[in-house]
Amino acid sequence: MINGNITLKKLQIFLSFMSKGNIALVAESIGLSTVSVHRALHTLEEDIACPLFIHKGRILQPLPAAHTLVEYAKEIIELTERAIENTCQAAGMNKARLRIGCMYSLTLETVPKLMMDFKRRQPNVAVDLMMGSNQDLLERLESGQLDAILIAISESSIDKNTFEVLPLFQDALYIAGPIDSPLLAGESVCLQDFKHQHFIALSEGFATYHSFHQAFADTDFDPYISLYVKDIFSLINLVQAGVGFSLLPGRIMPAYTNTIKMLPLSQANPINQTIGLTFLKTREHEPYLRALVASSRMYALTHNTVTAAE
Repeated sequence: MINGNITLKKLQIFLSFMSKGNIALVAESIGLSTVSVHRALHTLEEDIACPLFIHKGRILQPLPAAHTLVEYAKEIIELTERAIENTCQAAGMNKARLRIGCMYSLTLETVPKLMMDFKRRQPNVAVDLMMGSNQDLLERLESGQLDAILIAISESSIDKNTFEVLPLFQDALYIAGPIDSPLLAGESVCLQDFKHQHFIALSEGFATYHSFHQAFADTDFDPYISLYVKDIFSLINLVQAGVGFSLLPGRIMPAYTNTIKMLPLSQANPINQTIGLTFLKTREHEPYLRALVASSRMYALTHNTVTAAE
């Protein structure tokens, strides 16, 4: 007979510890005291009448039995969550939903491929997709309005104790201008040659805004920015019309090869953005987010989207 003291909560704490390997980190991520986490792990051993850990000094080290239990505990949590989800659906309650935020530029290639893989894993989950600036998306994630976001993690201040961060790819900054611009005739360009040109930039809060100003830190001039805009697609249209030059991430290049010209910067220190998935650590075992993480890892492995300039 199964010991009635074995609870899903204990199994979740156990899985969190096996993932993080540190009682203090587990306690912080789930809002419990270290004493409560230690007690849950100790009583779990008593409940199943099997040693799971050994103390080495002050470190709690998993035994082989603990690694065996991990796989079954994951299945138990997943099955329970699936049972609740299917029961609610059978009762006519709302369909499961996942609220994902992303930067506008990621809708060109990254998000469609991620969503195709995610829907294959979770076909019954409806996805609400919200687009915005890096800063806006991070604030919405912190306030609970979004479940996960795809942003430039290199341009963000993210509390690694609170949020999981999964890097997907690196992307370099390119100078962009009209396709027939004589200033873009070579294989690469030096920003110093654009000292007297007009520029268009994304507004503050967007990832490329920060990368833009970081790039000009290596020059002896401040760029003349004639326009600030609030979405990258409007910016591209203005660049195409010849209103000014801009600095844009390489990920948008395949979609605009016939409308604008983009060249790498010949700088000693290229400006790169790291794009990644971010979500609350406390939700890492939820099935929908696990599926999104799996899709993101698959994307990172199978799509070598490192577009950094050579």
